[in-house]
Amino acid sequence: MRLKSIYILFFILSCGFTQAQVTFVAKVSKSTLGINERLRVDFEMNQDGDNFVPPTFKGFKVVGGPNQAISNSWINGKRSYSKTYSYFLTPKAKGTFIIKQAVIEIKGKNYKTNPVKIVVTTAVKIPKDENNADYIASENVHLVAEISNSNPYLNEAITVVYKLYVSNNVSITRSWREIDSPKYADFWSQNIDDKGKSQIYEGTYQGKLYRYVILRRTVLYPQKTGKLEIEPLTLDVPIDVQGNRRDVFGRRRMTRVNKTISAGGRTIDVKPLPLQGRPDNFTGAVGDFQFNIFTNKTSLDANESLELKTKITGTGNLKLFDLPSLNLPSSLEVYEPVRDNQVKTNSKGMNGSVSESYIIIPQYKGVYPIRPIAFSYFDLKTEAYKTISSDEIIINVENGPVPNQVPSDNQNTSDNKDIVLTNNQFKYIKLEAALAPVNQPSFFKSELFWWLSGAPFLLIPLFIIAGNTRRKRLSDVEGKRLRKATKLAKKYLSEAKKNLGKQEAFYEALERALHNYLRAKLDIVTSEFSKEKTATLLSQSNVDEEVVSEFISLLKSCEFARYTPTSNVAIQQDYKKAVSVISSIDKQFTS
Repeated sequence: MRLKSIYILFFILSCGFTQAQVTFVAKVSKSTLGINERLRVDFEMNQDGDNFVPPTFKGFKVVGGPNQAISNSWINGKRSYSKTYSYFLTPKAKGTFIIKQAVIEIKGKNYKTNPVKIVVTTAVKIPKDENNADYIASENVHLVAEISNSNPYLNEAITVVYKLYVSNNVSITRSWREIDSPKYADFWSQNIDDKGKSQIYEGTYQGKLYRYVILRRTVLYPQKTGKLEIEPLTLDVPIDVQGNRRDVFGRRRMTRVNKTISAGGRTIDVKPLPLQGRPDNFTGAVGDFQFNIFTNKTSLDANESLELKTKITGTGNLKLFDLPSLNLPSSLEVYEPVRDNQVKTNSKGMNGSVSESYIIIPQYKGVYPIRPIAFSYFDLKTEAYKTISSDEIIINVENGPVPNQVPSDNQNTSDNKDIVLTNNQFKYIKLEAALAPVNQPSFFKSELFWWLSGAPFLLIPLFIIAGNTRRKRLSDVEGKRLRKATKLAKKYLSEAKKNLGKQEAFYEALERALHNYLRAKLDIVTSEFSKEKTATLLSQSNVDEEVVSEFISLLKSCEFARYTPTSNVAIQQDYKKAVSVISSIDKQFTS
């Protein structure tokens, strides 16, 4: 009787142990598949777990998942539980691959699946099964890349439009996911914002009626010649397909299928621009353009500024070429140009204008012609080069200093008068010789000899003192910075210092020095100077308000001095004040 009880107890414990045993396995839909097929991988466990870690799926691309499914049921008083993580994969290449172990944590312990070997073969023929949801989805949804011109010239605009065609037999009720984005390595590219991106259009694909949406429009400008590749756009699209089963109301149930759809790679054959007829000043402009040059004034005084602008308008690769440069007389001071792009990009390419603005300051009185400037571009309509020349502009500087003029060799100063000889006409000839005796005293042991011999011993202490002084100056960082700032201030104010006795010339030079200093420190052009903007920029650069106020007062003094007389003492004070203010700004300025 005892033996029978022991057997029964052992049987019950064995059953409980069997029911409590944890299983965690990997299952695949097929172990051999074609490169054009998909693989489903399920990781299934019989108890709930946490911290699931999938394998890397080397050699495959994940196009779906992870999808989680849980089954929990009671049959005849027995609980049945399962939890599954599902992935959908597509192979990247042919060969033999290993799906490595997945890991899950169940009741504080880690469990691993066994590795699974998968063989990927060449593409297989997929049977046309009208009842197969995958086949129906692949036949009714298409992704297409439409190219406006597959054989453009270098720097000619082309447009790529990506369209997703969907037939009336299927529907897409959830958003798709982008797997691979196209790359344009050898193109200048810009995506166009499409306000009607979610709009549905009616059209035809391969002679059949379809609905379609425009996913993306991209404008490309090829930067190399020859055959250039555009990588494909690839999407993971959830497609709802009608199944054969019906619900209680007689309606067909929908089956959702995740399909990987690609637009396919495209090849663009880019033609080089012709060499025949290419102008020497051609800088790569391709399109249809107009070229103009104009100034805001043509009459002014010396040391006043004018703005000269070169402007190109039209349609083409506006952002991808250089504007013609100016060739001006050396007596006109010219600052670096500021480029302004007013360009919009639509499905036909770039259109608008690009311009460069120059600030020019004449130094002397006179008439300065700005010769015509030529701009060349390649016209796509005529497939030939065109050159546009600007009109000549005359700059008239009415008031200001006159440059030094050398008398012409053709000038005749004699006016046919008789030459009168004077007693001084031979004064450059020396009539008396300065002779010295031949017997000079010996240099050795002379007074000069002893001075030269002892001079190094006398100079050594001086060198030591000078070296110590120099080291102290170098270690004095604050003093070094002050001396550097003062030197910079005197450099800018050197011209003003030369005119300390002339009120008008001094204040003109002082104002120009202050403007040049601002232009160097704040990186602004002369036409943008204003007291308010100057005060704001200096304050933003951590300059004290008191120093900023003194700088602004100096600018005001320069303006008032043009109309009111002032004394030499006030001029000296303004010069010293300018040196001090520029030194203070340079010490405190932080960019």
